[in-house]
Amino acid sequence: MKPYIISPSILSADFTRLGEQIAEAEAGGADWIHVDVMDGHFVRNLTMGPFIVEACRRVTSLPLDVHLMVEHPETLLEAFARAGASHLIVHIETCSEIVATLGAIKSLGCQAGLTLSPDTPAVALEPGLALADLVLVMTVHPGYSGQVFMPEMLPKVAEVRHRLDEIGSPARLETDGGISVETIPLLCEAGADAFVTASAVFHHAEGIATGIRSLRDALENPSAGLGPD
Repeated sequence: MKPYIISPSILSADFTRLGEQIAEAEAGGADWIHVDVMDGHFVRNLTMGPFIVEACRRVTSLPLDVHLMVEHPETLLEAFARAGASHLIVHIETCSEIVATLGAIKSLGCQAGLTLSPDTPAVALEPGLALADLVLVMTVHPGYSGQVFMPEMLPKVAEVRHRLDEIGSPARLETDGGISVETIPLLCEAGADAFVTASAVFHHAEGIATGIRSLRDALENPSAGLGPD
C-alpha cells in the first residue's frame, strides 16, 4: 500500500484535451483520477455524469475516485459503478441511511467513501465510519475548483485520523480543496494520506507531470521550501 496517494481532479483539466491530460497525469505519476460530480442542487455547480466516468475509464487503468456532490446519491450508484468508478464517495449530509448506502456501494464492487462539507462536524461521520474504505475531508466548500485552502479544517483532519486509528480502520484519509506544495505537508502532518489536487496539477506552469512531482516532493521533503504551484 502506497504511503501517499495523489489524485488529480479533472475539474481543472482542459476538456478539449481530456484524454490526453489524463494520460499525462498517469504517465506523470498520478495514483488515482478524481471526478467531481455536481448536480446543481446540493452544490450550485453542475458538472459531470456517468458518461464522463465511462470516457475516463476508456483512457486510463488508474482507479477512478468519484465524488458525488449530489442529492439522493443512492439513485446514481449503479450508473456510476457501471461506468467504471472504482470509488464512490457520498456526503453524510445527503444520506439519511448511510449504512445502507455504503453497503450498496460495496455490493456494486466499488470502494465506499464517506465525506462531509466544512460546516459539518467530524462527529457526523460516526454512523458510517467503520464501514468506509475512504474518508474525505473537504478543505474548501464543495462546488468549484480554485478555492483558497481553509486552514481551520486541519484540526478536523486530525480528529478524523485519530478516530480512524482508534477503531483500527484501514481507510484512506483523503483531503480535497486548495491543495498545493505549501498546504500538502500540513495535511500530511494532520494525518491525511490521499490528496485531491486540481489547479496544482492541471494548471502548473511547467506541466502536469511537474505539478505531480512537486506535490510528491513536498510530501517527502516538506522543509524544501518549494515555490507556488
